[in-house]
Amino acid sequence: MKFRISWLLLAAALFALAACGTTGTPAPTSAPAAQATKPAAGATAPAAAATPTAVAPKKGGKITMAVWQSPVTLNPLLGTQTVMNEVNIFVLEGMTKVLADGSRIASLAKEVPSVQNGGVSADGKTVTYKLKEGLKLSDGTSFTCEDVKFHWQATMTKDVGVSSTTGYSDIDTVECPDPLTAVVKYKTFFAPYLTLFNEIVPRVAGDPKDMKNWAFNRKPVGTGPFMVKEFKADDFITLDRNPNYREKDKPYLDQLIIRIVPSSEVALQLLKSGEVDIMWNNTEAELPELEKLPGIKVSQPLQIGGERIFLNLAENKDPSDPKTKHPILSDIKVRQALEYAINKQVIIDKLLFGKAKPGTSELNAGYWDCKATPRAFDANKAKQLLDEAGWKPGADGIRVKDGQRLRLKYSTTSGNKLREDSQVLIVENWKAVGIEAYIENAPSAVVIGTWDAASPRRRGNFDLIMYTTNAGEDPHSQMVNLFASWVIPSVDNKGGLNYTRFNDPAVDDLLKKAAAEPDTVKRKDMYCQVVKAGQDATNMIYLYQRLDIDSYRDRLQGWVENAWDNNGWNAENWWVSK
Repeated sequence: MKFRISWLLLAAALFALAACGTTGTPAPTSAPAAQATKPAAGATAPAAAATPTAVAPKKGGKITMAVWQSPVTLNPLLGTQTVMNEVNIFVLEGMTKVLADGSRIASLAKEVPSVQNGGVSADGKTVTYKLKEGLKLSDGTSFTCEDVKFHWQATMTKDVGVSSTTGYSDIDTVECPDPLTAVVKYKTFFAPYLTLFNEIVPRVAGDPKDMKNWAFNRKPVGTGPFMVKEFKADDFITLDRNPNYREKDKPYLDQLIIRIVPSSEVALQLLKSGEVDIMWNNTEAELPELEKLPGIKVSQPLQIGGERIFLNLAENKDPSDPKTKHPILSDIKVRQALEYAINKQVIIDKLLFGKAKPGTSELNAGYWDCKATPRAFDANKAKQLLDEAGWKPGADGIRVKDGQRLRLKYSTTSGNKLREDSQVLIVENWKAVGIEAYIENAPSAVVIGTWDAASPRRRGNFDLIMYTTNAGEDPHSQMVNLFASWVIPSVDNKGGLNYTRFNDPAVDDLLKKAAAEPDTVKRKDMYCQVVKAGQDATNMIYLYQRLDIDSYRDRLQGWVENAWDNNGWNAENWWVSK
């Protein structure tokens, strides 16, 4: 799923809903008992619900969405690209999902399991899902508990490149006492348990040991409102209405087309000309123009996390040995100097029209906000740190040490003007303090692809990589993926996501304790300790906190912006007015 934020934690309203016997649920952060929570002070509440339409939805028609990245795979067990999730949201579903207001509701399950409804044991280690009756995959196959069990087993299959086993590795067994009951038994309490099984890969996918060769990887089969009809790499993906979708007379649309274009600029031109109905992933820099365009609406909730630069702490080599230090970036003073040298506010003012906040840390909004202070721009401090680290200015102003030039490769995904313009400003900032950076960008499929596709962030043959990522409604997976030593990518752990190769035993210990801590307040404190450790170590430089911006033509009806999920989270309710 595309991780987006909300500024509400779940529990207060959810606890009340559960008590009333509705589908509301407690936050997956405090099993077994639900806990009431409030929005963080100063947080902006997301859009609560769709604006009622005066006209009844009409069936038929199609819409086209432009994306400017090409999915490497549509298998969520292997892929990590946001654009992959923007496609899969139409096809794959899970046990529960999160609404625009941050509350969680049942999806394939009859209700969200909780202690109150008997779905969660007193010790929180057994979670029982009751499936809705009559569920079918788009190919007509019945969806049962065996599919839930298969998803877990496939996730835990070794040496096939699964990108993350967080949470699933804490499961002991998944039992199926009958086809409509899935009993998940954990070895230890896993606090964010409701974040698991939210995008289920069913048995029809194939043999897990042959996962990389599945036809499913390009043509997934699920219970969602649409099914993949055709996938032409770097060109388009066509999705037709799922004839076996469980809601009568839905989805309203006959077809969705995902049009893959080379850049965000091309996508914007197609939106303006009416050739596409939705443009995925706008930037703040496009807001002034979008807001003036007739017939265009803008969706723009605030995101947690944001744009950042990943610093490789290990050697730049393919494959990298995480135990071998980077010759330049292993020095904390150099890393801190890189951040002090960047004028984040200039980037925000010049490129984002002031519509962003300086980046601070991984948890910078909502209940989990650690209130970290951004490292201020201070070129003199950067120079001082570099001097202390032994890097002295050379004849051309670029620093040298023991005959080595302070020169770093700086990469991001190509086709994104904002990122490319940001690089220009940052390279100038660094040059002013004696750091030379050279830009070497590549398509998303290369920069942030899989180990087998020779992605540099996976293999470790990079110095600096820049892109956006953010946590979901529960930050545990994100914190583990970015800071835990056991998810550092390697030949033996191809799915690892700790790309900076950050390794701190004290942080590992905090993350393990947080995973087993039922008290939300204590969990937050542990995550904030991790945030501080990361900020001190500077394994990432947080540049700015972004809005989650998408735009669409006003003929599309039923769109509800949702900071927690991907654009198509309610696509079964989309329809076109003309």
